[in-house]
Amino acid sequence: MFRPLLPVLLALALCGCDEGRLAPRLTPEEKPPAKAAGELRAGVAKVEITDKKSLPFSDPLYVKALVLKRGDTTAVLVTLDAVAVAAVGPIDPRIGVLRVDALDGRTLAVVYNFACHPIQGVPDGGNTADLTGFASKVIEDNLSDGAVALFVQGCGGDINPVRYKDVHQPRSAEPLGHLLGLSTLRAVLAIKCEANAPLAVRNESLALPRADHANRIDTLRLEHGRLVKALKGTTLNLKSFLELVGKYDLSKEFPSAASHLYLTEMALGRGDLRALDAANRKNLRAYVENVLTMEDITRVQTNLALLRKHHATNRAAGRKPLEVEVAGLRVGDFVLVTFPGELTVEIGLAVKKASPHQSTFVAGYTNGYIYYTPTAAQLRNAGAAQEDCDTLVAPEWEALFRATVDALLKKL
Repeated sequence: MFRPLLPVLLALALCGCDEGRLAPRLTPEEKPPAKAAGELRAGVAKVEITDKKSLPFSDPLYVKALVLKRGDTTAVLVTLDAVAVAAVGPIDPRIGVLRVDALDGRTLAVVYNFACHPIQGVPDGGNTADLTGFASKVIEDNLSDGAVALFVQGCGGDINPVRYKDVHQPRSAEPLGHLLGLSTLRAVLAIKCEANAPLAVRNESLALPRADHANRIDTLRLEHGRLVKALKGTTLNLKSFLELVGKYDLSKEFPSAASHLYLTEMALGRGDLRALDAANRKNLRAYVENVLTMEDITRVQTNLALLRKHHATNRAAGRKPLEVEVAGLRVGDFVLVTFPGELTVEIGLAVKKASPHQSTFVAGYTNGYIYYTPTAAQLRNAGAAQEDCDTLVAPEWEALFRATVDALLKKL
């Protein structure tokens, strides 16, 4: 159940690389009185949703809610510890922070927004709220009793944890979660709350064009065929390949036999061992090329299956536009735009840059889920990445989204 709606003070912090000065907290005597008729009221709650029967688990998962109300305007923010779904590229290092305090100075809730993919996992392989679960615990443990931290996912569709594929140490979300939690907490503690913060909510419906994946499917089919034809026969199997790799890495000059046998052959004018080495090295190169080609085939087959799935869905829909909701929330200076797609980082960066509000943040995966929504440029790729293929929308979606968001932000 929700805690009672209480009169509150609200504040915002933008956490980045700059040093923030710790602002003094207002005492109850110093805080301006809220207007009785139009005071901002808030309620916050969290409920554990860990499935302890069917899945192994590491730490608790929660659904959390924050309700804000002023007059006839009500905003509800719900977060869920769940996941709906190689090269280094752009990231969004900013953490958006909203703090909600009661008039007596107690912190009721902290909302924090960050662009990341919480898929690091924990060493025992149990189901987990991942790095955001650890971050929320750090925040809650260092604030007023009963304070709730709500994580809102940013545009992290093409961002993975830096050690996501590390095979040399146990995968653990805890260190990354602690870093995120402490960075957020640092901003939270530096906030000076204000009374009578404005509250505004806007919703816009948006009809997105569905993609026609036929040409991309044909392109990947041709690529798949080319890769299969590129596979070459060798005299090696996996066992002999591993054995030869060890030999030729340990002794690059005399891999096939002891050095005195090479010297004996040289004295006799023979080169049998050298010829054997040349043949083995050629087969090793061919085997490695086959392995790399098979990795490409695996990627192409995976992305081809995604394109075929979404192409069938769009055809079944008769190419009718994909109806979605774009929502905007303003609490004081904190402005949040939401969208049901799995947005890539450049979408979020562009929205923030164009926004008339200094502290604007973007949340994907909200009020529905329509798979990945990459940039128009990414969608024109031939199928190199999952986010470019696991999508329902045509490249023209981005311009429509940007125009809708620009108009919505001006209304907040």
